[in-house]
Amino acid sequence: MSNQDEHQAAAETGQEAGSAPEVAAVHGKIDSAGEAVMAATQSRIGFMRVLATVRGWWRDEVIGAVDHEDVIAKRRDECAMSEHYLFMTAMSAGIAVIGLLQSSTAVVIGAMLLSPLMGPIMGLGFALGITDYQWLKQSSRSLFWGSVMAIALCALLVFLSPVKTITPEIAARTQPNLFDLFVALFSGLAGAYAMIRGRAGAIVGVAIATALMPPLAVVGFGLATFNWTVFSGALLLYVTNLVTIALTAWALAKLYGFRGSLSQRQSQFQNGVIILVFIALAVPLALSLRTIAWEANAQRIVRDEITEEFEGAGRLSELDLAFSDASVGVSATMFNPEFRPEADANIARALRVRLGREVEVSLTQVPTGTNSVDAEEAELAAVRAIEERAASARVSALASRLSLVAGVSEDEVTIDAGRRRATVRATELDGASLSAYRALEMRIAATEPDWVIELLPPIGDLPGNIAFEEDAPTAEGEDAIEIVAWAAKRIGLPVVLEGSEDDAIKAAELLAERGVSVTVEPGSGPLRAEWGGR
Repeated sequence: MSNQDEHQAAAETGQEAGSAPEVAAVHGKIDSAGEAVMAATQSRIGFMRVLATVRGWWRDEVIGAVDHEDVIAKRRDECAMSEHYLFMTAMSAGIAVIGLLQSSTAVVIGAMLLSPLMGPIMGLGFALGITDYQWLKQSSRSLFWGSVMAIALCALLVFLSPVKTITPEIAARTQPNLFDLFVALFSGLAGAYAMIRGRAGAIVGVAIATALMPPLAVVGFGLATFNWTVFSGALLLYVTNLVTIALTAWALAKLYGFRGSLSQRQSQFQNGVIILVFIALAVPLALSLRTIAWEANAQRIVRDEITEEFEGAGRLSELDLAFSDASVGVSATMFNPEFRPEADANIARALRVRLGREVEVSLTQVPTGTNSVDAEEAELAAVRAIEERAASARVSALASRLSLVAGVSEDEVTIDAGRRRATVRATELDGASLSAYRALEMRIAATEPDWVIELLPPIGDLPGNIAFEEDAPTAEGEDAIEIVAWAAKRIGLPVVLEGSEDDAIKAAELLAERGVSVTVEPGSGPLRAEWGGR
């Protein structure tokens, strides 16, 4: 039988069997290699069509809607090393370092918002995207000098400052980890997208998320205090933010059709270098994250071991751990019913096994009653005692400052701790006006917002010129009225206003609103205030 006859017979057999290939197709099966190839080819063609459709939509609807020339022009303007750029960088650095020394989150956020460093960093990314090396040099120069100036200014301010303590805000920027890289990555994507699509409002959030200026301020702090651990940790965080934002801006610029003049081989080389940079950043940050995770786990283990040693009795308080390369220091306070002399040694021995490091334990045991309620009461009593000591120290410091500015001994300062009121009568200081005494009171009151501070000045001359314009006092006139009102309430004497009757009546109304007893005596010349009832 010939091949043709065999095929014909097979076809007839298939028809008689109810068209087996069709049945197989219905059940989702493929009976031959040829059909498998055909199905794979059709699937690949379908996928390629979908991909081509998506590419076409992206090219026409997304990339086509972006004005590339306008975006590049705006980015170039933000990269110039202008007077405005240097001034705002200096102001941001000064605010940042003051906020860090005060550990004030609000002040640090204000510095983030003022910082213009995002402009040249984004410029680096876009310059790489279009391979404009002149723009790349301009952005690098602006970024370099801005960073150097910020570090130098912060170092100078810290060097001159009497406060050189590592506050929580400073410490938070000395141990960068892999999470910081991811924050910079997502922030860079958001910032580049906002710049490409004209959503400038989002840059505010990006500036806060990446926090470019505070790490630079911490670098200056480390330089001024010769603390190289702080210096290197903050510098690594700044470089991480800088490089990650620049490279994500490059990637998004490429995605949105910003093209340069590189050949395919050069582009591949550039891509490879950028991937290596990401890896070079990720490795030390991942190691840092691993260290942080180990320390967090070590703290849990220490807590568990101390609790086990005391068999769940008592309460653990004030647990502090100090980590070094070879050892761990443990300091804790335990409120428990009975004193256990071997507890320190037992805990240290167990922790050496579990942590794999040398461990030194300093455990303070405070005896309590026989149950957990007694332990809790003892702990609360200890906390109250600590708070009372802190409050007493604060009152003593306040009395010392008030006696210093008033020129009297601390015994002459009246402190009402219950009402949170402090009063002192100042001696007469050579050349000091009522305005000076008021400024001294305001300076101390600003450091104690929960207290009422009263500095009682000696009887001095009231302002001799309360200036008015039209129907209201000038700015200088308003200041003079404030001084008169403050002095009258502190000294307790009435006030006489002499001068223009209209101005005197208006000033008297303003002083009466402030609770001051006023008498008006019309006259000529500028409006002036004098003491009455003397």
